[in-house]
Amino acid sequence: MPKAPKLAVWKFASCDGCQLTVLNLEDDLLALAGTVQIAHFLEASSAAVRGPYDVSLVEGSITTPHDAERIKEVRKASRMLITIGACATSGGIQALRNFRDVEEFTRIVYAKPEYIDTLEHSTAIADNVKVDFELRGCPIDKGQLVEVITAYLAGRKPTVRPHSVCVECKRRGTVCVMVARGEPCLGPVTQAGCGALCPSYARGCYGCFGPMESPNTASLSGRLIQLGVTRKNIARVFRTFNADAAAFREESDANDARA
Repeated sequence: MPKAPKLAVWKFASCDGCQLTVLNLEDDLLALAGTVQIAHFLEASSAAVRGPYDVSLVEGSITTPHDAERIKEVRKASRMLITIGACATSGGIQALRNFRDVEEFTRIVYAKPEYIDTLEHSTAIADNVKVDFELRGCPIDKGQLVEVITAYLAGRKPTVRPHSVCVECKRRGTVCVMVARGEPCLGPVTQAGCGALCPSYARGCYGCFGPMESPNTASLSGRLIQLGVTRKNIARVFRTFNADAAAFREESDANDARA
């Protein structure tokens, strides 16, 4: 009888929200547990099986020298490595440090900053090792997670659509908050996956799923200026959960420079 594929879940700098999404798969998790061996998942169990692993899910960003070495070991032990969530795919909200002097932060926050061993920048996993697939979101979507895991176990490419949140609004019949109410919204440049949750409550999109494929961020900035948003605040709009994603970082820097 063939052995079940080994699945591992790893944590780096993060809030654990994406690991909790894995636990919240409920019936899908039970079905998954029947087809794979959950070999390493410390959020769920202290029992761990040694590698190598067929599929590794990695949550969190790289923020310390120790983690920069640990992710290399995870990569070596993993046939397929999938990053999950905004921290793992773009450095997360902790990447706000990338725009400032991290040494100044440690001096202000800690009584003895000389004991803090940290990197200057928070970086995505893909900036450190080869990644086979990036699943975005803060947190990730359960349906997309199941699709990605089952696809790799079946040896096929995952089907995760790259269109914007605007498409999700149109599909559910949600009135555009930017057109109808003048609300600043990142929906036109943000990858779908949340089901347009914020616009469904008459709020603008915060960009939790990061930039969509080929986003026109400059055009959106122009529209936000027409709505009366200052360039300083536009820079802040792009610097949230996915502040270091290339498209968002470049647009925030461009507005910050012109503020």
